Amino acid sequence: MMKDGGPAVTIWSRAYPLLTVTALFWAGNSIVGRAARDLVPPAALSFWRWTFALALLLPLAWPHLRRDWPVLRANAAIVILLGALAIGAFNTMLYTGLQSTTALNSMLIQSALPALVLIVGALVMGDDTSVRQVAGVLISLAGVLAIIARGDPAMLWGLRLNIGDAIIGAAVLLWALYSVLLRRRPAVHPLSFLAASIIVGIVVIAPVYAHELWSGRRIVLGMGSALAIGYVSIFPSFLAYLFFNRGVELIGSAATGQYMNVMPLMGAGLAMLFLGERLHPFHIIGLALIVVGILVAGRPEPAAPA
Repeated sequence: MMKDGGPAVTIWSRAYPLLTVTALFWAGNSIVGRAARDLVPPAALSFWRWTFALALLLPLAWPHLRRDWPVLRANAAIVILLGALAIGAFNTMLYTGLQSTTALNSMLIQSALPALVLIVGALVMGDDTSVRQVAGVLISLAGVLAIIARGDPAMLWGLRLNIGDAIIGAAVLLWALYSVLLRRRPAVHPLSFLAASIIVGIVVIAPVYAHELWSGRRIVLGMGSALAIGYVSIFPSFLAYLFFNRGVELIGSAATGQYMNVMPLMGAGLAMLFLGERLHPFHIIGLALIVVGILVAGRPEPAAPA
């Protein structure tokens, strides 16, 4: 237990410092995925990330998981779908995309998530959309295309796209679907839901990892690969989810979702600082369009990707 009035208790009671650290940890996930691309194959990084995160989480989640198990089992279909999307598909695709594109591109593409959530919400859940919201979505998507095409429209017409950008774009679209479907999650404790989602995700990732091993791709054993796996297991997985859930408790999901839109900007800064990636004019134009589009559309609040 934390001591009453101690610094840990003070921090735990303040949402924005917790959410700032959460955004930093999640932004660091793309940085590490890019930096370790030659040391840890994507499926291996995803599989071991969530396996170790589950080991850290279970002691905290077990009492809630046991209590909530009947509800989780009764809602198995949506739990499996959400776990497959968020834990299984998104992370593996993110790390796969980072094999052939920059972390900077990855973070800026992810910044279009609020606009994509609005599209998916309209298509999947029948959410009402206004002309203003549609206009905002189109502006944001123009920004994403500017980044993916690297400022050259001929790349789009000729379909000469970076495969990594395309994979990350698809991953972000799946996260948007997850964000929309999340409103159908069963009413259980957040730790129960997270543990169940991770278990599903590991099952989804396992055959992909087995194929990766069969194809001859192995982890390069050494300090670098150990640090990469350790970082993604502890910081963007275990700690970030605890802090994010606490932020929702303190200020609600709407304010939390809006604040987490700082994550792509943090990630872009980290990519330039630690990976030496360069900011080009098409990045600035694309990001400006994405931000304008989000503002025009009214800034919907998605769950932040990890």
